[in-house]
Order: sequence, then structure tokens, then C-alpha cells
Amino acid sequence: MTTSADSRSSVALAGDASALPPQRHIRTFKPRRGRITAAQAGALDRLWPQWGLEIPAEGEELDLAELFGRVAPLQLEIGCGMGDAVVAMAAARPDCDFLAVDVHTPGLGNVLRMAERAGLTNVRAAAGDALDLLRWQIGSDALDAVHVYFPDPWPKARHHKRRIVRGDVVALIADRLRTGGALHCATDWAEYAEEMLAVLSAEPWLRNRFPSGYAPRPTHRPVTKFEARAVRDGREVFDLSFVKI
Repeated sequence: MTTSADSRSSVALAGDASALPPQRHIRTFKPRRGRITAAQAGALDRLWPQWGLEIPAEGEELDLAELFGRVAPLQLEIGCGMGDAVVAMAAARPDCDFLAVDVHTPGLGNVLRMAERAGLTNVRAAAGDALDLLRWQIGSDALDAVHVYFPDPWPKARHHKRRIVRGDVVALIADRLRTGGALHCATDWAEYAEEMLAVLSAEPWLRNRFPSGYAPRPTHRPVTKFEARAVRDGREVFDLSFVKI
């Protein structure tokens, strides 16, 4: 999912979405096809009308109170996969609301299935491009935390522009975070971890909670199957934890 040579100022990008040019931005993901199980499909049928939303290419700001049925701190997970992390975090923090974003339909169905089985009412799922969500539907200072766990590393040099942790996107996320809000990232791709650390450290509105570099593994992030496979294959996992100042 996404360091870019975008020449627009981070202030214009993060502060005023309407000032952006009309062309579509570079995709930070590649669409995936996957088999959807009966349980996932059933969860989508039952819960999507109330707990799901389609992200438009542009549109109006979300009414978060209407979406969740209350006003509470909001945490966003970009690229929720099969939902292990967001559901675990939501269960541990019933005082917060959680919005899980992905383009993978089976994964979104699994998020809703797991939330329903756990009896959670503070999880919602969004289908589509997280950058469109951030640009058009989330306002400044609206987010309590953003989580970006194991995004696509786009390992080929010509594809690095597609990485989601890049300067313009980080500036946008920083604008949407409240003061004191957190940005957590993790990757098992060492070269990408170095780039993440450099990009996040360069954002003037963010401060590294661990000035020496990478963060210890946070207790709020469960070990997913993806991470367990990375560790089993001998790849080190890097965590980064920054706060909005």
C-alpha cells in the first residue's frame, strides 16, 4: 500500500481537500480477489446496511455520531486485512469507536462477523480507498489514532511511489489526528521500515514517542497470522509510534 515526489504543499493537501486537483491519486493498493465464505457473506448481508459504508471518490464529511450512534474517540485502521487487530483493539477499548478500511470484501465480511460474535458495537467497516476517506470524509482533528499495520511494501523501486507511508499521506493523516493523537505503523520489510522512520520523522506535526528510533511491540496490537508467518520466516518486525503535537 504507499515516498512521493508530489510538489504540492502538505498544508494545502492536509488542510483543504477541495483545493486538490480533480485527477485520481496514485493507488496505494492492488485489488485482490479472494473466496468469500458463507459466514463472511452472511455477516455482510446482515450487518453491512447498518455497520458498513462505501467510500466515494469524493463527497461530504461523515456524520460520525450517526455512523456509530454516539460521540466517542475514533480510531482508524488502514488496511484491516481479516480484522484480527481492529477487533481485538475494539474489544479492549469499548470507550473508543473503530473504523476498519480495506478493499478486500472477504476481509470486511470477517471484520463484521468477528465483531458480531464478540458482541461489539463500536466497530464499523469501510470499503474502498482509505485516502479518499481521509481526504473527503474525515475532518481535521477528528481521529484519536491511526493504525497502519503491514501495508504493501511495493518492493520494486518503480512502485515505491505507491507506498502509503509517504510524505503527502503522512501530512494528511497528521492533519486528521487530534493533538495528542497517535499514529502507529508496523512492517516486516526492513527497507520500508527505514523509509517509514525517515518520512514520519520529517513530518513537523509528529513526534516520535521513541526518539532512539523504532518502538517496542505495542501490547494493543495482537499477533496476526501474517505477522506470525513473517517471524517464522525469519523477518524482523518493526513498530513505529508517533504522536501529533
